[in-house]
Amino acid sequence: MNPAEVIELLKQSANTAHLEGMKRYGIDNSKALGVSMPKVRHLAKEIKTNQALSLELWETGIHECRILASMIGDPKLVTPSQMDEWTAGFQSWDVCDQVCGNLFDRTEFAIDKAVEYSSSEKEYIKRAGFVLMAEFAVHNKKADDSEFIQFFPIMEREAWDDRNFVKKAINWALRQIGKRNITLHKLAIETAKRIGQQESRSARWIAKNALDELENRLTA
Repeated sequence: MNPAEVIELLKQSANTAHLEGMKRYGIDNSKALGVSMPKVRHLAKEIKTNQALSLELWETGIHECRILASMIGDPKLVTPSQMDEWTAGFQSWDVCDQVCGNLFDRTEFAIDKAVEYSSSEKEYIKRAGFVLMAEFAVHNKKADDSEFIQFFPIMEREAWDDRNFVKKAINWALRQIGKRNITLHKLAIETAKRIGQQESRSARWIAKNALDELENRLTA
């Protein structure tokens, strides 16, 4: 299958109502076809892992093609330069999250890139750093606690950032890491409380939202 054939299949599943609905979720649909995620995932299962096609689909710039590219890419073949190039091309939060959660968090560079991207001035690149932390916490069941402990000071450092897609990603990472085990749960709560003592409104929101979930788990 080549990119043209994939695009044609996607167009056959496109829906104008879905395309318009993307705007309600803050998704840039200017380069989208209007294909639902279940249908994109179904196509990914048919194609299976195909790194060459993944790279070609990304180059089309089409919203659904880029998400599909993340689903069929081979994490063993992904390079740091590919991660940097794709991350620099993020134009919406959902592509950022799909790429990080489908592909990048499974690469050997996930932790290093999470740390690197977390200090970026660009909103979606910075979001990618914290989404990588969250997704790595969800998918890498065997990772040592030390891999995650290093992320807590970064969350504290960046909690001032009041950009919507950044603060939500920090909050997400804090909650997901805190749900891994008792040790990380305790450290996540301590981190959230320190964040809550910062002056910024963003930090207080991150802390409150995280504590609402993490502390409730103590009584659940």
